[in-house]
Amino acid sequence: MNATPPAAPPAGPSGTSATPPPSASPAPAAPPTPSWEDLVTTALLGTDRRPLAQDPDGRAAPVALLDAAAVATVRRRAGLRPARAARRPERAPEDPRPALPPAAARRLALLLADRSGGPSGGRRGSSPDLMELLPQWLAAANAHGYAAPPQALPALLDAARGRTDLRPAALAFAGPRALWLARLNADWRFALRAVPGGGTALPDPDDAEAVRRLWQEGLFAERVALLGVLRARTPALARELLVSTWPTERAEDRLMFLDSLRAGLCGEDEPFLEQALGDRSRNVRATAAELLSALPDSALAARMAVRAAACVALDRMGNSPVIAVEAPLECDSGMERDGVVAKPPAGRGERSWWLGQLVEAAPLATWTERLGGRGAPEIVALPVADGWQGELHAAWCRAAVRQGDTAWSRALLGSPSAPEAGGPGAVSLAERAKLLAALGPDERAEWVAGFIATHGLSEAFQLLGGCAVPWQPSLGRAVVDALNIARDAGSYPWSFSGVMGLAERCLDPAEALRLEALLAVPDEREDAAPGAGYWAEAFQRLVTTLRLRAEMAGELGAAPPVPSR
Repeated sequence: MNATPPAAPPAGPSGTSATPPPSASPAPAAPPTPSWEDLVTTALLGTDRRPLAQDPDGRAAPVALLDAAAVATVRRRAGLRPARAARRPERAPEDPRPALPPAAARRLALLLADRSGGPSGGRRGSSPDLMELLPQWLAAANAHGYAAPPQALPALLDAARGRTDLRPAALAFAGPRALWLARLNADWRFALRAVPGGGTALPDPDDAEAVRRLWQEGLFAERVALLGVLRARTPALARELLVSTWPTERAEDRLMFLDSLRAGLCGEDEPFLEQALGDRSRNVRATAAELLSALPDSALAARMAVRAAACVALDRMGNSPVIAVEAPLECDSGMERDGVVAKPPAGRGERSWWLGQLVEAAPLATWTERLGGRGAPEIVALPVADGWQGELHAAWCRAAVRQGDTAWSRALLGSPSAPEAGGPGAVSLAERAKLLAALGPDERAEWVAGFIATHGLSEAFQLLGGCAVPWQPSLGRAVVDALNIARDAGSYPWSFSGVMGLAERCLDPAEALRLEALLAVPDEREDAAPGAGYWAEAFQRLVTTLRLRAEMAGELGAAPPVPSR
């Protein structure tokens, strides 16, 4: 039986079969597009360690990676929506100060362009270090009241960013436009932090409502700035604000606020400071005690005087009077409340530690009454029994600095020509430098000149830093003579580079003429001092720098002030 053949498919409209032909094989799926993170990871690790998916075009793996990164970059950019236009910055504030004379403006550009800070190493050459002259130039420009050229502000802010010692003078010279720029450039934000309140306008101290609102709601920097302004104008209002929120302030904030009372400290602050002696923060208690001890008529000063006087007495049993010392046997709770730290630092005995704190907090007038009506020079000259002189005199030094007592500072310094130049009471260079600060500029310069004439420059650097600039003629002569003696003794100039740098900045420029004789290079003999040529080079730099400083001063004062536009 024959099988029936299959029916033919129906014909299409054109007579062709309506059955579709067999479908072609499906195209291979495209490899997944790698994410941007995958591409970055592959680039970091390398295509050998992390190959991409098989490239259908057969390109080398690094080329395929770069092409994929280019495609991903275009895709990412195309998918971004346009951002909203930022608000245009406000106009820069006007600076009403007069403009710099043209010659001074050119000099400023040169000083700012020299950012190298001088050559490295011990030998500096004979050329002046312009960057080291910038602080002095800024101080002179500020003294004249000039405004900074607008085009110099970026370089000026960059210089201040790199050197914190420049910031106060640089920002004062830059004026209000520096703050305007600092708000637009994160690299210059230090300028906002350096200005009280971050450059925020503070309310008028006479506007009581605005003042209280800022104190209650302002940022910490704004509140500190407000307290400083009020302390200078209306101390009572500043103290009233501080008392109103004191219990709710954080310990670190209480410490900062309390420190603002140093300006204009007076007897009216005593009740509040006495209350702060009971604060839960040890640092706050210590600061309150320090401030109270700086008030000779305060109750705390009287309590400390009683305690200290009980430890120090005049012994007349021998041929000549001697100061006898009996240190405290314990540190009781009353002493701790008044700021005495019970636990001494490592290496200090407890009793001597407690004694020093009592003596430095007692009014210096206590000792005139306690030690037979003697004045400071006679008291300091008295011998101290049992090896207590160093401890007692060191405490008197700290008391003289804290209380700003000129007579005691002068007595403790003693004669600058005394053996070891320590005087009867100064126990370190740091103490001597602090004591000198209590003397007037003329007396301070004379004392340091005498110190250098007797003891040379090896220990004078820290003392010179506290003398007024330019140095008085006697001090300048003492420094130059000591440098000349060091040259003749065979020392190398870089051993005195710190003093030489100070001389370049602090000597009176009029001294340049007197230094001409030091520029000659002596003939080198077999027994000649080494480094003679280096010394001549150092003195050449000193003279050149002094002449340059004279030119700078002339440029700043050469033309009458021209109002800026």
